[in-house]
Amino acid sequence: MNLRMVGCSHHQAGIAIRERLAFTPDQAADALAAWRESHPGVEAVLLSTCNRTELYAATTDEGPGPTDLALAEYLAGWHSIPLDEIAGGLVSLDGQAVIEHLFRVAASLDSMVVGEPQILAQVKQAYELACKLGSAGPHMHGCFQAALRVARRVTSETSLHRHRVSIPSVAIADFASRIFERFDDKHVLVIGAGEMADETLRYLRDAGARRFTILNRDPLRAQKLATEWQATAAQWADLHRELVRADLVISTTAAGHPIVTLDYYRQQIAEDRAQRPLFILDLAMPRDFEPTIGDELGTYLYSIDDLAAACEQNRKSRQRELPRAERIIGEETLRFVTDSRLQSSSPLITQLRDEWEVVKQAELARLMNKLGEVDPKSRDEITRFADRLVNKLLHPPMQSLRDEAQTEDHGSLINALRRLFQLKE
Repeated sequence: MNLRMVGCSHHQAGIAIRERLAFTPDQAADALAAWRESHPGVEAVLLSTCNRTELYAATTDEGPGPTDLALAEYLAGWHSIPLDEIAGGLVSLDGQAVIEHLFRVAASLDSMVVGEPQILAQVKQAYELACKLGSAGPHMHGCFQAALRVARRVTSETSLHRHRVSIPSVAIADFASRIFERFDDKHVLVIGAGEMADETLRYLRDAGARRFTILNRDPLRAQKLATEWQATAAQWADLHRELVRADLVISTTAAGHPIVTLDYYRQQIAEDRAQRPLFILDLAMPRDFEPTIGDELGTYLYSIDDLAAACEQNRKSRQRELPRAERIIGEETLRFVTDSRLQSSSPLITQLRDEWEVVKQAELARLMNKLGEVDPKSRDEITRFADRLVNKLLHPPMQSLRDEAQTEDHGSLINALRRLFQLKE
């Protein structure tokens, strides 16, 4: 399997690059459908979250597959971005490095907040979308199903996820608490009704907040989330009124562009607020609020990248569990690569067994003819002897294939065995 990944994350790229490369769910579906048309035979999964956009591609060993440059150009081209403007924020991986990276991502070891629960669901959703659109095939099935299994193992065998942690939890504990001493008397506006909104509501409720308004373009989703949290649902047309009323705003939409511009904020919001403090946590990617709004008097605007220092402290607090999680990633990566290499050698094993079976049957027939009348018990014993002999002769090359499956030389051994036993491909 030829496996590649090209993308960006909070490790290499700032928010300015990540939001340009971000895909809404609809955009991701369109991009995968277009990929399938333009790259027949090349499997693909597109993962786009608030902290990363990654395109995974796989082909059979026989096909060369797309290059790193082709993957990068596809990501940039989809958003009509000149590649040289984002190239410095992209990272490319291939082969085993892709597997290890995907396992780390799914297990939240690569997340800004280590142990956060949302990424596993996001990886699963990206994989399921690719399956639905037909861009994921047997190679991606193996990779992503293994990644989901590894994530569950890290969750069950370590305490990284024991205490619920997420970007919203860090934001509320480390940022909102600096602005407000208490939350029970604050009016909270949540823009968006997805998983991040739900997660944020959980932490605000724990912090004492009681007055919530939920606003979403889809009023049914807003009402559903409002019912779950005993909150009030508002219409999208009421955005201006709700921004004026709010003390704290959490924005998590998938709009693809700012829903609040600086001009709109100045002309429609700021004057009516009369300089009352407003805390805005913009968790959307791309951002929902233009960054310059944070320069307005009494406005405290934070985006995902502003949480970096607090997230690093979260990582340090979980340092004790990280080595155990990293061992699991290492074990599962080796297991996956070994199994994949053994699977690639299965046609050779089958061919070798079949050819030796033909030789065995021919020699048994020749021997029986020479011996003449042989009682059934003796005939069975001679046949079992031939079976044991073939199995013992096959054992050393089979064991060598299993051993070499853990190394990069596995392909060389397959080629050597083909030459040695004169097996045609």
